[in-house]
Amino acid sequence: MPEPVTHDLRVIVAGGGEMGLRTAELLDDRGHDVVIVEPNPDRVDDLADEYVATIIEGDASRPEILRQAQPERSDVVAALTDDETTNFAVCMAAQRMSDVRTVMRINETPDDLYEEFVDGLVFPERLGARAATNEIANGGVRTIEDIGGNVEVVELEVADDAPVAGKRLDEVRLPRGSLIIVDYQGNRIGGPDTLLEAGHRYVLAVESPVADEVMNLFRG
Repeated sequence: MPEPVTHDLRVIVAGGGEMGLRTAELLDDRGHDVVIVEPNPDRVDDLADEYVATIIEGDASRPEILRQAQPERSDVVAALTDDETTNFAVCMAAQRMSDVRTVMRINETPDDLYEEFVDGLVFPERLGARAATNEIANGGVRTIEDIGGNVEVVELEVADDAPVAGKRLDEVRLPRGSLIIVDYQGNRIGGPDTLLEAGHRYVLAVESPVADEVMNLFRG
């Protein structure tokens, strides 16, 4: 299980699209230092106006550009472009340059081998930026499926200091619009006697309006 973050992070975000910007905003709100690397000059101008990150213009999959972002001074490199191949290349280059944690956005069901090469995987759906932020900051969140409308299926790991840690489901007031589907062993539907153990993962269906509340209950 990833160690809880007890200090401000320096995070490189490759890709300044909607997901990259939203992730940078969430990280900035938490006090972390963010650098966005974005190749589109017009988008770079827009990002600069947001004042949430240092902006570097260029393609982060090119080592000379990524090196400008100083991965050796960073805690995490998060490749969040809409191109899966580019994201993998960024993560591989970052790992060659420094001992840095890597988080990669994927667009479809992940290649089983990705987890051997990168530290975290995130999906690009509506909860994507929120999930990416939590994966960058302390891990334990993964968007599994976009059902449609406002509902997503997410896999959440209970943090050690989470409000729900060590409690049974009937002792926890999950917000209306959220439902535990499978317990961490994956062999039974969540019920009143489901124990929410720290360090274990649970699959939930979550409506977007209550996503933040659910994240706070499980991640602290």
